[in-house]
Formats: sequence, C-alpha cells, structure tokens
Amino acid sequence: MIRVLVTGGTFDKEYNELNGQLFFRNTHVPEMLRRGRCHVDVFVQRLMMIDSVEMTAHERAQIVEECRAADERQIVITHGTDTMVETAKVLAEAFPENGPKTIVLTGAMVPYAFDSSDGLFNLGSAISFVQVLPAGVYVAMNGRWFRWDCVKKNRETGVFEAFCEAPHPQP
Repeated sequence: MIRVLVTGGTFDKEYNELNGQLFFRNTHVPEMLRRGRCHVDVFVQRLMMIDSVEMTAHERAQIVEECRAADERQIVITHGTDTMVETAKVLAEAFPENGPKTIVLTGAMVPYAFDSSDGLFNLGSAISFVQVLPAGVYVAMNGRWFRWDCVKKNRETGVFEAFCEAPHPQP
C-alpha cells in the first residue's frame, strides 16, 4: 500500500472564471488515480490545501508527523513546487536514507484542472518511483527522480533540474 499525502499546491488549484483567481476546493488526486488507471493500492489522505509559499515550519512538522505515523513504507506527497525542496530537506532530516521509508514529493507547474497540466504525469511518475527507489527522500518531476539535496526548480524554464551528481543513476 502507498500512502499519498495531499498538501495542496498548484496540483489542486481551481480557476475562477469570473475573477481569474486560483483557489482550492477539493483534491483532484482520487480522480487522477482513476483517470490514470492506477492499479496499485493507494490510500489518499488530505492534510491541508495551501499554496506552498504559505507553508510554515508548523505545516512541515505536521507532514513529518504524518509520515512517522503512517504504517506504509512508501509515501508520495503532493506539494507546491515553490517550496517543495525545503519540505524535502525537513523530511530528510527526520528520515535518514537507510531508514524504513521511501518518500517522494511531486507537484505540478500547471493546475490539474487545466488541459495542459503536468500533474497527472508527475503523480504517475511519483507512484512508480516510490515503489522502486531505496529508502530516502526524493522529488519526482518531469518524468525524472532527484535526490532531495541535488535538485532545484529552474524558475526560468519551469523544470526541475539536478545540480549535483546523485549516487543513484537516473533510470
């Protein structure tokens, strides 16, 4: 069983056609899993629905505690891309590489509610990577996985990139 912890981020934003603003309603993750025809046992848990730029140490501590409390050894966290690496760092401090859990954070550059969203692809990739990567904390974006300490968001291109050589080769 894989636990998916939902925290919000662009992944789950909705678009208000009247005023042009983005907002949160409900998570799209269960629909995405159905649409992606996921045949893996997954338990979806909604923790919060916030933009990651609004995430504080309190919310990050809540994510760590939920990961600790989870019986599952494989955890995917949907998260906003702006501070995903910061949350990954906090998780890595709590869960060492040789520990019992594999945690993969993923997100979207474009909301799932938009036809051009990368969210469905990123979620599917994260579900796959969490099953095959060794224990540790990772980021899965753009069809690639990255160690938490070797990734950054390129704000000019809108793509996550490695900035150091990971000890595990990319698939």
